[in-house]
Amino acid sequence: MTLIRPGTEATDAGGPLPRRSGTGRAVAVLVLVALGALIPLLGPSAALHGTGEAEAPGDGGIALLRAVLFAALCVPVGELFVNRLARAVPGASPALPRSWAVYAAGAGFVAALGLASVVATGNLVPHGLGDIDVGGLYDSRDGKLALVEVNAFLVAGLCARSARPGTQVWPLAAVIAAEALRAHPTTEHSPLVGSGLTLVHLTCAALWVGGLLHALRALRGWGASAAGAALLGLYARVAAVLLAAITATGVCSTLRRMPPETVLDQLTSTAYGRVLLAKVLLVAVVAALALWARLRLRRAPDPLAACSPARAEVAVLGVVVLVSGLLTALPVPIRW
Repeated sequence: MTLIRPGTEATDAGGPLPRRSGTGRAVAVLVLVALGALIPLLGPSAALHGTGEAEAPGDGGIALLRAVLFAALCVPVGELFVNRLARAVPGASPALPRSWAVYAAGAGFVAALGLASVVATGNLVPHGLGDIDVGGLYDSRDGKLALVEVNAFLVAGLCARSARPGTQVWPLAAVIAAEALRAHPTTEHSPLVGSGLTLVHLTCAALWVGGLLHALRALRGWGASAAGAALLGLYARVAAVLLAAITATGVCSTLRRMPPETVLDQLTSTAYGRVLLAKVLLVAVVAALALWARLRLRRAPDPLAACSPARAEVAVLGVVVLVSGLLTALPVPIRW
């Protein structure tokens, strides 16, 4: 869950917190984004080292594009989720943070377009426009799913700018469904089961990550108010259910790709297993931070005092998104 420091900076019990200079914060964010981009770009080589598995051309770029796509999905989903929670909070301020949905849709559109261009060249990195067979996208399942994602992000951006931004839930749902189907080709054993697990996993993850970010932004504007504490309580209860669903679907998906008797070996001997292990450890850290914040929310005299685990949780979840993008670009482990 996410919290905000009420601190000594609050002007009054219900007033908004004064904003710090945005220049230093913007520079820090840009530096963190640049460093974070190294995870998917350089990750394939490090994960594949010593496994005997071959690195496919462009794995780093594909991992980065898919991480951007996941992040672009989380932002608007989280906004819709937290805005709905906020409407159920008595006495909540009608002022909500400025939406980032349009920018997220633009980033998602570019990432989906880049991934579609890879599919259009036979899953190879195109070296020029002449290498891209746009018409060929309609001839394959992966191509059609890639086109769905491109068009869905475009429609989501238009919905976000319209008078009814809530309608973007439908194109966003189309992106999630397309990702779930793409992750499990028809040649896989029980692909619909795998797609169902991924659908639930990705939906819950987007709600958790995006909701965490938007709740933090909302609380910064609301300040140290009772409504802020109520919003935190609502989010915490839902986040606990989301974490349980993410854990359950993640375990089931892992056992489908790694039979129980081979899990421990593949977690260290395959690139997919190594990155999966790193993701599990990161999620465990996030869960510990969420528990810490929840305890402080319940026991601290001021529920909004739980700022330290909140910021750390946001940062670690950002790394989880990057690692998830890397995970999708690596070869699926062999079922021994």
